[in-house]
Amino acid sequence: MKSKRIPPMAWIPTLYVAEGLPYVAVNTLSVIMYKNLGMSNTDIAFYTGWLYLPWVIKPFWSPFVDIIRTKRWWTVTTQFIIGAAFAAIALTLPLDSYVVLSLAVFWLIGFASATHDIAADGYYMLALDSSDQSLYVGIRSAFYRLATIIGQGGVVMAAGWMETAFGNVPKAWAVTFLILSALFLLIAFYHSQILPRPAADRPSGAVADNNHRDECSAWGPNPEPHPDTASTVTGPASGHSTARIFKEFVGTFGSFFQKKHVWIAITFILLYRFPEAQLVKMINPFLLDPASEGGLGLGTAQVGLVYGTIGIIGLTLGGILGGVLVSRYGLKRCLWPMALALTLPCGVFCWMSMAQPDPASILNLVLINACVFIEQFGYGVGFTSFMLYMMYFAEGPSKTSHYAICTAFMALGMMIPGMFAGALQEWMGYVGFFWWIMGCCMVTLGVTALIKVDPAFGLKS
Repeated sequence: MKSKRIPPMAWIPTLYVAEGLPYVAVNTLSVIMYKNLGMSNTDIAFYTGWLYLPWVIKPFWSPFVDIIRTKRWWTVTTQFIIGAAFAAIALTLPLDSYVVLSLAVFWLIGFASATHDIAADGYYMLALDSSDQSLYVGIRSAFYRLATIIGQGGVVMAAGWMETAFGNVPKAWAVTFLILSALFLLIAFYHSQILPRPAADRPSGAVADNNHRDECSAWGPNPEPHPDTASTVTGPASGHSTARIFKEFVGTFGSFFQKKHVWIAITFILLYRFPEAQLVKMINPFLLDPASEGGLGLGTAQVGLVYGTIGIIGLTLGGILGGVLVSRYGLKRCLWPMALALTLPCGVFCWMSMAQPDPASILNLVLINACVFIEQFGYGVGFTSFMLYMMYFAEGPSKTSHYAICTAFMALGMMIPGMFAGALQEWMGYVGFFWWIMGCCMVTLGVTALIKVDPAFGLKS
């Protein structure tokens, strides 16, 4: 007797909330938390910059997600790990060595989150046919963005309110991460019961047999018998399969670096967001620092509203507009306008650092929100051409793997400049730092001039 089909809307929203929240926790909540706990901007940027590493090297271990167990098993397991790790962060904050211990846990969350990205996106493609993949792609994007608003907006505002209520910053953030832990463990348990088991979701390497049986028993009852993969993937065949996957993995990297104009493409991917990579590390410290230190003096809850909510709305709307423009005019015609959209709005931070509008005034708070909205909107528009260029460059054989390599260079381009942004800011002050960012915008324009794109690419047919 066949089990009732589980509708995709029962699991797609929670799956992509679970994909978005850990990324926000590692790359945004960590910055705000350490700032509120008194860490210097230099240390914040350097130490949290290292947390990008899992996304940089993600393509190197993605084959193991195929070889070992199933995409469903990886998805649920990493969710349980992330949920437990959120609780571990809460436990580290009262300790004297909380910096080292919490950074180690954030790093664990980063690796688990990057692995979850691989598994969840792979699971999405296996669990749905091509028509359903197209039907629900907007839903998954919407809930990923919702996770960003929840993390950078709702969670930060909640932490700010608890800071005021408790009068104790470490306690407020400990409670915040315990709440996140409970939420994530609840999502993990829900997925362990609800996620369908697609017949195509099989490990491709030596451990297919027993691992699949273990996975079936580990995460709840199996609603429908799954074909056994044991008999054909054992002994020498297993080793051959693993060796073949490794050979293809190496071959994929080799073919990537043999693509035409590959070094120009890598340079563009690494440097297009050079100003933004530095700016994004210092936005929250700038908003939080008091006027006496060159900042705007916003409270934590206000930062959650300004950057985590209004800013994300601007980013989302900018991305939508960018997509519409490219579909109408093509990527080639949009490259320069979008590069300018990415760079010129950075000037709003130059103005805010010089004018230092007092957020105690409602009018000034609205003005600060408007400035952040403008910068994030421009970034959303400009980022569209960047993502589409990576898709354009990845076209051809192995395009999925080549695109993954592009995203690794993308993460590296954010990681390295961001690590040193805090030291530059403390040396130059906020005014000097933001003018430095405007100077760095020339790098974006310079690398945009290097690339060539087919005029037809991106046009709606």
